[in-house]
Amino acid sequence: MIITKVFKWSMSHRLENHNRLCKNVHGHNYKLIVSIKKVDRNQKIIDKAKKTNEGMVCDFTDLKVIVSKVIVEPFDHAFVFNENDSKSRVIAQFLAKKIGQKTLALPFRMTAENMVQWIVEEINNYFLTTKINLKCVKAELYETDDSSAIYECE
Repeated sequence: MIITKVFKWSMSHRLENHNRLCKNVHGHNYKLIVSIKKVDRNQKIIDKAKKTNEGMVCDFTDLKVIVSKVIVEPFDHAFVFNENDSKSRVIAQFLAKKIGQKTLALPFRMTAENMVQWIVEEINNYFLTTKINLKCVKAELYETDDSSAIYECE
């Protein structure tokens, strides 16, 4: 049994070493679709719904609180950038220190593909460290209404 929840936020970024418009600082309204399953302590998927707390994988409100804390709040209305890119670091430093804007540094290029993989890994790290018997098995990140990247793990 899999449950899915949708999350939305706005953020800005840039793609360093890109030769098209996305090399410039710009923003998107992101939509994230997170799919989770119940797992046992050994991270094996539990397939039967009746074994998952009387048919419930997870309360949707609990999932909303977790993903909002781990993913949405850090990203929402931030300039998210590759900490390995010197030009992006200069932009972020100006935004944060000179005009008090929110920034978030991550160790990779801000493509939808890289972001969605990182998101799944962060959610699963949270589940593991808090000993919550859940696993994010799939996420789809929409950068625009008609463009998305999907990351699946089992």
